[in-house]
Amino acid sequence: MIAGYFITGTDTEVGKTRVTAALARAFAKRGLTVAALKPYASGQDADATWTDIEQLRIASHPQLARNECNLYRFAPPIAPHWAAKLAGQEMDRARMTAFVQARAQRVERILVEGAGGLLVPLGAGWDTLDWVEELGLPLILVVGLRLGAINHARLSEAVILQRGAPYAGWIANHCQEQVAAGTLETLQQWMRGSFLGHLPFQATELDGVTLP
Repeated sequence: MIAGYFITGTDTEVGKTRVTAALARAFAKRGLTVAALKPYASGQDADATWTDIEQLRIASHPQLARNECNLYRFAPPIAPHWAAKLAGQEMDRARMTAFVQARAQRVERILVEGAGGLLVPLGAGWDTLDWVEELGLPLILVVGLRLGAINHARLSEAVILQRGAPYAGWIANHCQEQVAAGTLETLQQWMRGSFLGHLPFQATELDGVTLP
């Protein structure tokens, strides 16, 4: 059995990479080896770099090479299955699973970051949640604390619970300096999964995270 987590988000640009990197550093501080992976990515930076991939491979312990952290990458900042289609490719589900499993055998914890949210398609007839269930990794839901967060978080969690997918809990990411009053408090009251901690604005270390 793979020991680790799959990190998803309520939407795009909610801080999945920041949280995944922070989790990797937290495990490394405990003396554990950890690989933080971004198996598929879409959206290359203007300077032709891949910021998400770079952050995760560097946060891994020991550090990973780019091809050890990422399998598929596409330049357009659009849904990965469509970016793959425009590139004349198709993401191979079996190859992606083998990619994660191979790296999981070399470390004590594996962290896999998805792109977008849980129901983003990855190929014909399968989406992110289908793949999560195949991997068997508990989900960590990243909630970006911004306007609309409450509804997006509850909808995402409802899908997880309805499907019965393994669910470790959720982490709040302060993706804006100012958060709408009552947002975090309301989420703590209404979310059914465990509140695992939060990542303060522009911070690199998680506050109050409780992970085995």
